[in-house]
Amino acid sequence: MTSPTPEVEVRRSARRRRTVSAYREGDRIVVLVPARLSKKDEQRLVADMVRKVQAAADKGRSTDAELMERATQLSIRYLGGLAHPVSVRWVGNQHARWGSCTPANGTIRLSDRLQGMPEYVSDYVLLHELAHLLQPDHGKSFWSLLEAYPRLERARGYLDGVAFGSGIPASAADDEPDEPGSLPTSALDG
Repeated sequence: MTSPTPEVEVRRSARRRRTVSAYREGDRIVVLVPARLSKKDEQRLVADMVRKVQAAADKGRSTDAELMERATQLSIRYLGGLAHPVSVRWVGNQHARWGSCTPANGTIRLSDRLQGMPEYVSDYVLLHELAHLLQPDHGKSFWSLLEAYPRLERARGYLDGVAFGSGIPASAADDEPDEPGSLPTSALDG
């Protein structure tokens, strides 16, 4: 059963030449199109992209309880079962971050914009936040916790592309590694 049609926002970009993409942002779907696209082509492509985003969301939507179960599975598989969140939940108020973690109380929040993205991408963000329960900063020891995840770079690239395409600015603090030689975080968490 498909969800009701949400509000749709079309963003035109002079930087886009041929590609069209879409993602969920809270209760609406944002569709990114080239600035020179005709209105007729825009209508056709936007309708197609909205259908695709809804189908992916209907297929990939999970509850907070399912998200907690997934966190447990990822902790066991990639972190030796050492990360034990108190709560893991979807939130609709994270517009510049994909996820956040408060190690002091064990809470993890994931942006609902991740719903409908490929599972390896949301798994990466969840694993990233789980790693923060063990290592709060983004130093070498933090990144060594994630190196076993086989799609690490692919997921980071996917998120970087979505952020770039939608004009989400990466905070200067997120782009700078905590230690020399560590990797930037690109709008994951603080």
